[in-house]
Amino acid sequence: MWLYMKLAWRNVLRNKRRTLIAGIAVGIGLASLIFVDALVLGMNDNLVRSATSSFMGEGQIARAGFRRSLDIDLTINGFPAVLDSVRTEPVVRYAAPRILAMATMTSPSDVEAVSLVGIDPSAEPPLSLVDEAIVQGAYLGTGDGDANGVLIGKKLAGLLSIELGDRVVLTAARAGTGELVQDLFRVSGLFETGTDEMDKGMVFIPLSTAGEMLGLTGRAHEIAIRFVDSDMGADAGLPFWKKYNRDGNEAVGWTELMPELAQAIRMSRWSTAIIGVVLFGVVALGIVNTLFMSLYERMFEFGVLRAVGTRPFAVGRLIVLEAGALAAISIVLGAALGLAVTGIFVYRGIDYSGIEYAGVVFRDLLYPRLEPYQFVVFPLCVFLFTVLVGLYPAWYAARIGPAQAMRKSM
Repeated sequence: MWLYMKLAWRNVLRNKRRTLIAGIAVGIGLASLIFVDALVLGMNDNLVRSATSSFMGEGQIARAGFRRSLDIDLTINGFPAVLDSVRTEPVVRYAAPRILAMATMTSPSDVEAVSLVGIDPSAEPPLSLVDEAIVQGAYLGTGDGDANGVLIGKKLAGLLSIELGDRVVLTAARAGTGELVQDLFRVSGLFETGTDEMDKGMVFIPLSTAGEMLGLTGRAHEIAIRFVDSDMGADAGLPFWKKYNRDGNEAVGWTELMPELAQAIRMSRWSTAIIGVVLFGVVALGIVNTLFMSLYERMFEFGVLRAVGTRPFAVGRLIVLEAGALAAISIVLGAALGLAVTGIFVYRGIDYSGIEYAGVVFRDLLYPRLEPYQFVVFPLCVFLFTVLVGLYPAWYAARIGPAQAMRKSM
């Protein structure tokens, strides 16, 4: 076997230019696969981070049925005890209560339907980007008179023809009675997240003010959660969910809150496999062509080998070993190229900001994510695939008899 391996390497390196061209072709395929997989992983990370950090959180606890009906009376059962318990959980990094209601906002010139959100100004910043998205004015809890301050999107301000400091009236239904209540607020800040759903349709007021206005003091509709490990939000087997799915409440992760995003991520994993199949299919043609060119150039040698008693299996084995040698060269070139090209974008990032995908807007630079398996599994697949493709020219060479081989070489 060692002798055949030496012969295979000698034959592959006999025509260095052809071997280099074939190696680069296969290597580019491997490098492309590494880059695409790293890009998909980075895109998924960015999507999840953008979706969970904008407002939703990595998980939520709410009264069963509230997310479907948005019934203002469906508040969390045992809310104070649940909130205290959640904040002491080892897997929870941050937890913030919220009150949510459908409302209308009226300005001197117009009226718009909005989602009224009562937030705890001190607990909310680690869970959402509302405080970071302020473009004019100040966040809640940073100035005088903030009990009646309201944060609105810059686009909503344009629709209502209002500016920072203007007065607006919020109208909503009071819990328990359903009667309409109104309160006067001052626009204390304008935010811009890049998402129309928030910039046009959501307004934020202090949790205590929302509780007094809606008759929900000491209660809340949801608790948004951020875990110590972001992957926990997608872990359906996490004991946390079972613990808080009781007493009429339900605890769910972001995969249930945004099923369309979870489905898009699952589909993206298939895209890498499809791209790999296409790339390897194209590369296969180059490998077969290279091996057959080498085979025809050395037809006389194969004839001599057969004439001196070399068995067909040994001739075929030599071709397969040559395919393996070519794969080894290609893997070195492809892994180096893949690491270099992907590493550049890992360092610099790709600007996809503002682009919407699966209902989520990219907010940050997209950084591909390199993983060890990309330099183990993918090269191994290339090696096995190249050897597998080499079986055809090996079978062809093994079937040629000595006389036939010498005639073809003349």
